[in-house]
Amino acid sequence: MAIENNQLSLFQVEDVINGKMVIGEQKDIQEVKNAYKAYDELDNINPYSIEDLKKLHGIMTFLIEEDAGKFRNHGEGVYDGDDLIFMCPPAKMVGTLMDNLFDWMNKSKGTVNPLILSCVFHYEFVFIHPFGDGNGRMSRLWQTAILADWEEMFKYLPIESMIKKNQQDYYKAIYNCNNAGNSTEFIEFMLKMINDTIDEMMNSKEMKDQSQLLLSENEIKIIECIKKNVLIGAKDVIEETKIPDRTVRRILRKLVDNNNITIVGKSEKDPNKKYKMTE
Repeated sequence: MAIENNQLSLFQVEDVINGKMVIGEQKDIQEVKNAYKAYDELDNINPYSIEDLKKLHGIMTFLIEEDAGKFRNHGEGVYDGDDLIFMCPPAKMVGTLMDNLFDWMNKSKGTVNPLILSCVFHYEFVFIHPFGDGNGRMSRLWQTAILADWEEMFKYLPIESMIKKNQQDYYKAIYNCNNAGNSTEFIEFMLKMINDTIDEMMNSKEMKDQSQLLLSENEIKIIECIKKNVLIGAKDVIEETKIPDRTVRRILRKLVDNNNITIVGKSEKDPNKKYKMTE
């Protein structure tokens, strides 16, 4: 959950979510409360409904934005310091542009892969800049909503954190697409962010620990035995673990199939083959 210009530390954010007292700017604290509640609503919204988008913006900017949940009625621009780098579409066009975007999504959701569709939405939303505040947060939240509607695991992927790590490249991709008149570069960038997030999660200690929890007691015993010996045969595993022969050989086959361990020998049927942990 990344919020631009929010000054709270990760520990302070956790304390806010857990209902603890935090010393900080009231706006920063309220932003965290709102964002947490908005993400908690993902199960209750339709990502292809423009009314649900407004509803979630109302939650995201509660007590922060005067027009929470309403499209802007004034001009907006994106600035780099004092320099205007992008003038958003006029306020009178916002309603039509958003209707067109959601019409396209509803017509395309059966034929366009959600990975691509969500990236297109993300870019077009940022381009339209429909709200007075919270557009960055909403664009990323709504992409997550589209992806989670397709595959639930996307609710738990910290894609926003990966974007924050590559924030300058994120803004550069948007800027380049604005100049090019198409969203190709931004789609490629976001697909990379999603892929990098999945890779990082799969290689994290928490994920490996969770995978370990899914193993049976006998499987854990056999893995620990192989780790300790570095290279070991099935008979030695049976002797050390005191697990029945048939059970050991079944588990060894499963661990090989799952790429947890590797066979060292001429062939799988080699009676002298040994096992080691997969590197």
